Amino acid sequence: MTQPAGEEDLLLEHQLCFALSVASRSVVAAYRPVLEELGLTHPQYLVMLALWEQSPRTVKDLSEALLQEPATLSPMLKRLEAAGLVTRSRVAGNERSLAVGLTADGAALRQQALSVPGTMLQRLGLDRDALRELNGSMRELIRASQLALAAD
Repeated sequence: MTQPAGEEDLLLEHQLCFALSVASRSVVAAYRPVLEELGLTHPQYLVMLALWEQSPRTVKDLSEALLQEPATLSPMLKRLEAAGLVTRSRVAGNERSLAVGLTADGAALRQQALSVPGTMLQRLGLDRDALRELNGSMRELIRASQLALAAD
C-alpha cells in the first residue's frame, strides 16, 4: 500500500528510536552468555570497564563516564562489592563523596575479560573496522541527542 507523502515517516520500521531500542536489547542479550562466564551482568561489565581504565573513581566520576545517575549505580556497586570485585569507601576530606576501587579479584577479572571484545565481534559477525565505524556513528548520535536535551 502506497503511503501519502510524509505518512511513511510514521511507519515503525522508519523510527530511529525503535531500531536503537531493538538493537540495544539484542546486543545486550548477545553479551549475556559471554558475561555470565565472568559472573557479570552487562551493566556491571560497563562499571568494571570504567574501573579497569581508572581505579579508584568517585561515584560521581563513574556516573559521568557511564552517563548514568548515581542512584542507578549505587545498587549495582553494592552487588559488585558483595561479589568481592570492588570496594566502596568515603573520600578523605570529603565525607559526601564515595570512592570505588578494584579489589585484587576485580583487577584479576580483567585478564578473563580480555576475550570478551573478540568473542563479541565474532558473535555479531563484525570486524574491527565495522565496529569502529558503528561505534563512531553511535557516539555522534549520543552527542547529538545530548545537545538536543541541553537545548530543551
